[in-house]
Amino acid sequence: MVATPRVEAKPLVYASDVLISADSHVLERPDIWASCMPTSFWPNAGSAFRGRPGGFDPEKRLEEMAQDGLFAEVLYPSLGLKLYGLEPQEADLQERAFRVYNDWMVRFCATAPERLIGIGLISAYDIAHAVKELERCHRVGLRGALVWEAPHPTLPFISRHYDPLWEAAQALGMPVSMHILSGHNYSKNPLPSTGLEFQRFTANKLMSVLNAVYDLIFSGALERYPGLKLVLVENEIGWLPWVLQTWNRYYRRTWKPPIPPHPLAYGRSPSDYFRRQIYATFFEDAVGASMLGPWGVANCMWSNDYPHENSTWPHSREVIARELGHLSPEDRKKVVTTNAARLYKMALPVASPP
Repeated sequence: MVATPRVEAKPLVYASDVLISADSHVLERPDIWASCMPTSFWPNAGSAFRGRPGGFDPEKRLEEMAQDGLFAEVLYPSLGLKLYGLEPQEADLQERAFRVYNDWMVRFCATAPERLIGIGLISAYDIAHAVKELERCHRVGLRGALVWEAPHPTLPFISRHYDPLWEAAQALGMPVSMHILSGHNYSKNPLPSTGLEFQRFTANKLMSVLNAVYDLIFSGALERYPGLKLVLVENEIGWLPWVLQTWNRYYRRTWKPPIPPHPLAYGRSPSDYFRRQIYATFFEDAVGASMLGPWGVANCMWSNDYPHENSTWPHSREVIARELGHLSPEDRKKVVTTNAARLYKMALPVASPP
């Protein structure tokens, strides 16, 4: 492995800030799944491990967090995202692979349970099994659950299939995340090599999260489970105020009395559901950051996407000062600290780290 230069720990930009990344990643070695799938399942995994050692080693991870001035990170998979694209006939394999990952994540986070915040992977094909694994994740100390952002076409989010899972997540206080590149969409295809098709590939990213949020709001899932918290991960935020504004406008135009049984019949607009139950992470969205205001300062959460190649590490505090410096200290602290701390029930230090 090529040696990497040492980077000194970053001082705090704001003395009152304890910085939390709401979306960081581990880099799983393929052999953690040796009990349920061959390493050949991961033909391109080798390139991932040319990065920082903290992707796999929790002790090194804490050192790397210090170099970026972070107190804590919410941790998502890298290779494991691919497993959300397994087909229905592979549901048993998906469940086994997710359980293996979740066990590994528990061990990883045990090094510093209040600083390494693990998110469990949940297979949603068999919803009774999904509920059991969610309950187990909660019992062993994981702080949230990840489901596919793009469901299998036979199991859309508008269906009542997911209700037992939403009910359990609400009862347990486990936020449910939907991460980019998870499920049955463009992410199952090889990355295009041509400029035109590559750009189309990036444009398709937004469609999955738009469909997921629309279906969960307009199908009534958030009305039925008002304590359910959803997290939109790595989809950025600049699109959100415009979409919510547009959905609100068309809701007011089209839903006239008498209204049939429908979630919006309760008098809540799409933006009301967002404010009450939906969070969104961002890390590379200067436009979204510049528009942050009352619509999003209580729901949006900064992240560094470490250790992926487009991460803000080790310059996260400089990026925050540049892109969130227009916010008041109170609102900035919500976005970089307290929103995530409250959502994941984190114990913060009494004083800022040195």
